[in-house]
Amino acid sequence: MKEADQSRPDQGTSVRTAYKRWIVVAITIAAASGTLGTAPPSPQGSSQKTQLSTSEVDELSQIAGEYLQTRAGMVTTTPPRARISNISATPAMANRTSDEFAQLAAKGKRYEQVDGGYTKAVVDVTVTDSSLAGTTATIQLTEDTRLYMPFTAAEVAEGAPEYEEFSLPHTVTFTRSTDGTWLLASDKADTGSGPAPSTQLTEPDAAEDTGGGTPAEDEGGKETPSSTDEPPVPDNSTKDVKLQAGYDYGKIVAYANKYWKNPNKGSYRTYGNDCTNFISQAMKAGGWGIVGPTDAGQRSNNKKWFYTIFVERTSYTWAGAENWYWFATKHSKRTKSLDNVYKLASSDVLQADWDRNGNISHSMIVTKKYNGVPYLTYHTTNTHNKSLKKLVADHGGAWWYAHRT
Repeated sequence: MKEADQSRPDQGTSVRTAYKRWIVVAITIAAASGTLGTAPPSPQGSSQKTQLSTSEVDELSQIAGEYLQTRAGMVTTTPPRARISNISATPAMANRTSDEFAQLAAKGKRYEQVDGGYTKAVVDVTVTDSSLAGTTATIQLTEDTRLYMPFTAAEVAEGAPEYEEFSLPHTVTFTRSTDGTWLLASDKADTGSGPAPSTQLTEPDAAEDTGGGTPAEDEGGKETPSSTDEPPVPDNSTKDVKLQAGYDYGKIVAYANKYWKNPNKGSYRTYGNDCTNFISQAMKAGGWGIVGPTDAGQRSNNKKWFYTIFVERTSYTWAGAENWYWFATKHSKRTKSLDNVYKLASSDVLQADWDRNGNISHSMIVTKKYNGVPYLTYHTTNTHNKSLKKLVADHGGAWWYAHRT
């Protein structure tokens, strides 16, 4: 996932909105009776971008934060109901928001049935850029959301995750009415090609990884996808036996926990679809050795696995989910296929073929396992400790490939 531009610190601001769970922000149609008009063009021309004032950025970030907080609250076990304030919106945005909130509430109910759902949501908003063109304001922001799980303090102390969290870039636009009121006009979340965050409704893009490619030779057929049937007794598998000497599974998990949100740009580049690049980095941190030579001629060889500062001298197996599968299972035998996803343990890898087209397009690491449920961490969208049960519930049509690393 591409990171939001943070080259404008002078424009940056951060807003936290943490309403009680019973609060809702009602989206109103401020333009219904003609209040939405066209303000006089700016001196520099209505099509030319200018700067918003600090106070305007603060105001817009507050509106966006309230909207995203309410959106996140819809997937909790007690979605917002009571009206407390209004967020003005264009008619199109108000209609869209009404429809999406209803779908998110239904999604939250499904999550509750699957694994207890989320008890509350806390959203932080950080504006990274802003611009003004005529009466339209645009802000780039990052939403950092924590969705709390129904575990007690004692269970968290035992190893249960307290919350799932994700970091998601947005582009939000506003239109200014003739009376100067800002109307929320659109919100576009950059969800990329991975699983949609719990507060979003989009399906993942099944496109190939930007870091992968066609292998030098036909690899044949894959092993049977892993079953998603939940065992009657929780499987609390641990990795007591290492597949190869020198692997440090704790370092794999520690790396994923450290860099799930902010990529390790001091050592690695990022890709548009960054999930397998992230997985490879974690595996290397845990002891996986480079398999070269590291030259462009070996890039499409799935028997190799290497990274250099040059894209053309980095193997497809490093950042391509499909290529990584073949290196890990067939050629290096550094992973062993598991017949059921619930056998995954900490530092194991789960991959997904979203539309069963024979091409794996997403990779994740298990960073926690509690009461038989693995919790996954991944890039694109940057997500930490998401329940396997929720992933399977959202993507029941996928083929899953579980790896013991």
